[in-house]
Amino acid sequence: MSTTRPSLAVFKFTSCDGCQLSLLDCEDELLELARAVRIAKFAQMSRALVEGPYDIALVEGSVTTARDAERVKEIRASSRQLVTIGACASAGGIQALRNFVPAGSYTGVVYAHPEYISSLATSTPISSHVDVDFELHGCPIDRHQLLEVITALLAGRRPVVRGYSVCQECKARGTVCLLVARGTACMGPVTRAGCGGLCPAVGRGCFGCFGPADTVNTGSLAARLRRDGMQARDVARLFKTFNAAAPEFRVQSAAEEAAGEEGRG
Repeated sequence: MSTTRPSLAVFKFTSCDGCQLSLLDCEDELLELARAVRIAKFAQMSRALVEGPYDIALVEGSVTTARDAERVKEIRASSRQLVTIGACASAGGIQALRNFVPAGSYTGVVYAHPEYISSLATSTPISSHVDVDFELHGCPIDRHQLLEVITALLAGRRPVVRGYSVCQECKARGTVCLLVARGTACMGPVTRAGCGGLCPAVGRGCFGCFGPADTVNTGSLAARLRRDGMQARDVARLFKTFNAAAPEFRVQSAAEEAAGEEGRG
């Protein structure tokens, strides 16, 4: 480990790479960051490979294979502070949709030769396997929040990352509430801020990319959507996207599916 600069390593599990690329998207701040830390491992940026231990490890992606489950423990053991970045690492990601169906249900649809695929029955967040020091949410994460997390860890303080809902961001930018004013289905009331309220700003309901806010009332939102005419099964689908396996969203989607079954019974 360097005696002059803390070491930073970036690791990838099952994911699309978008969250770790947010580090490269820092642009103006990237050179300053490179002067503050020694980037010991980051395949998207450099061929350099320095063995641990590492001061800070950024981990993207969910655990979906037996090897993943082993490797994440190795990373944890060699990292002083481990931060998960993105919906996949923090909540299982879009691939966690397979957690809701029998194992192997989607494999034959996606792959021409599913017999070559070896994976666990579920896609799970990193915290299901090892202790995590901080979770940074988003699909993808916000680069400014990433810089705040790294800066805070280097300074020895807790990162200041907002946990309120997207609704507050909409209010701040003067966006009229789509749910109230237009009856548009929107996950903003239960979704963590971080995107700047981008989708509502262009007239599209929030998708829930940043996962559940710190305090949420998913039942109240679901009831409102049903009053506006949405079927329970469609409400369930709103909760089953990028953060489908997040506990708050998972429980509500299950309740809506049960309600839908009762309605058909």
